[in-house]
Amino acid sequence: MTNNRITKLFNIEYPIVQAGMIWNSGWRLASAASNSGVLGLIGAGSMYPDVLREHIQKCKKATNNPFGVNVPMLYPNIEEIMNILVEEGVKIVFTSAGNPKTWTPWLKEKGITVVHVVSSVKFALKAQEAGVDAIVAEGFEAGGHNGRDETTTLTLIPMVKEKIHIPLIAAGGIATGKAMLATMILGADGVQVGSRFVASEESSAHEAFKKVVVNTKEGDTQLTLKELAPVRLIKNKFYNDIQALYKTGPTVEALKTLLGRARAKKGMFEGELEEGELEIGQIAGLIHDIKPVSKIVEDIVQEFEEAKKMVDGL
Repeated sequence: MTNNRITKLFNIEYPIVQAGMIWNSGWRLASAASNSGVLGLIGAGSMYPDVLREHIQKCKKATNNPFGVNVPMLYPNIEEIMNILVEEGVKIVFTSAGNPKTWTPWLKEKGITVVHVVSSVKFALKAQEAGVDAIVAEGFEAGGHNGRDETTTLTLIPMVKEKIHIPLIAAGGIATGKAMLATMILGADGVQVGSRFVASEESSAHEAFKKVVVNTKEGDTQLTLKELAPVRLIKNKFYNDIQALYKTGPTVEALKTLLGRARAKKGMFEGELEEGELEIGQIAGLIHDIKPVSKIVEDIVQEFEEAKKMVDGL
């Protein structure tokens, strides 16, 4: 795996990125991932600027290996966030939920490696045109906010690969070494893993949420709220309330009113399992335990190598 476009780009051991997820990816998770030979990401989407600065500083003390920050560009304090990244010497930034042209040139001028997350070929091409160093193409199996087109990872990766020339990272439904190998055979240079790291000892998610993830089965998640921003949720009371509202033909305002504020924090960080927003990917049905990050990485890499030998023998 050493002679790989992703390991070279980020100077890491394995072509695996730990996704920068809201309410899950604090400095403990990011540093543990980086110390395990993959790229750890801090999820800035759930952090006020001063909190993000604190997490970056703690991460720098906890690892000597490369790590990055994921920044949703719809962030209200986006300029302050970007300045903090530069001030704190962050070398790798993943951007999402916005136009990559807005910040990519500015970040690149500062010597920062920029990766943009997309859910379609169209936006992959826009990101490449904007000058990003790599693309994360995420299928709709993924947890959290998602693409409206419901393109699966298995379909999206080869379609994006056909059109771009920069490094490609596959995301959505990847929690095992076999899935990693499958997406790399389809053209990805590496993978981004989210849900599997939610159910880790170092994730900042509430223990009650982690236990729900481990108990989630096939069919227990659904993509919803497309009129606002599509999001994959575990079916709970809040999800059922959304479905009941849909039966009335609601306005966008009515949906926003039901959603309210801080639903994701309530669910994933505070452990309110009925009224909270519980974001996780479909792959949760294959996650059966909560383990240290180092063990998760070890298992993925070992399974990848074993699967590779199996494929070679076919």
